[in-house]
Amino acid sequence: MSTLRIGSRGSDLALWQAHHVRDGLTRNAEIEVIKTEGDAIQHLTLDKVEGKGFFTKEIEKALLDRQVDIAVHSYKDLPTEDVPGLAIIAVPERAPVRDTLVHRRDRRSASERWGLTEGARVGTSSLRRKAALLSLRRDLQLVDIRGNVPTRLGRVQSGELDAVILAEAGLRRLGLFDHDPDLEFTPLDVADMTPAPAQGALAIQSREGDRQAIDAASALHDAATATAVDLERALLARFGGGCHLPLGAHATSTGEQLRLVALVAAPEGSERLLAEAEGTDSATVCQRVHTQLMDQGADRFL
Repeated sequence: MSTLRIGSRGSDLALWQAHHVRDGLTRNAEIEVIKTEGDAIQHLTLDKVEGKGFFTKEIEKALLDRQVDIAVHSYKDLPTEDVPGLAIIAVPERAPVRDTLVHRRDRRSASERWGLTEGARVGTSSLRRKAALLSLRRDLQLVDIRGNVPTRLGRVQSGELDAVILAEAGLRRLGLFDHDPDLEFTPLDVADMTPAPAQGALAIQSREGDRQAIDAASALHDAATATAVDLERALLARFGGGCHLPLGAHATSTGEQLRLVALVAAPEGSERLLAEAEGTDSATVCQRVHTQLMDQGADRFL
């Protein structure tokens, strides 16, 4: 039986995800690191770069060229448009979806929202996170940052920044959540900071009809996670499908019942648009949330 080849980015988090998938496959696999455009472009924040698939295009090309057999992606990095010849063959159980505020304990204000002192310098390059933060704390100073998770934490540890916003999933996967007694890790309520569509989820991708890859990954699939993520991404697709749009969306699937909440905020924080719907038909739930957001003028910001 031949060994499967897994394509992955080379960051610590991407490699953790690739090893996690490799350990759950029903056959042997080896990991091949592929450098993506998003890894190469470190001098620009992603909202300044045109196009989609910054962290996925090169890995998908390697699949199509048969250089690798399976790709492991952070699902939120994948554009909503399908790539001809490729398919998502499994979606593992989701990690925590929330965004997490990480700040120095010696700069904490117990009287202020999230413990951030007035005018605190907060690092994030996400349009969604910036808008959501400013919609509740107009006084914050937001600083664009790039780099891997340890690098971003280091800018808080050094005192250059008062805080950063990071995904709880990545922090926990890397064993960094609550790892430093000088830092405070505060997961933010979904109502305050609605996560990016598919945040915390992985997508396992292969060539369409590749039975070896499909069979090897089948045990990793979690139907409830896939249903929730599909609903979030369906809403994203209605607004153009870019993974860096300032749209937060979080779906839950309990039996046949679906619930979708979404948040869009003005870039400078002057408006905060919320929508929510429940039901058993995903297309109907998605349509209702989209209509609510459009009725509030969300198209001005997306």
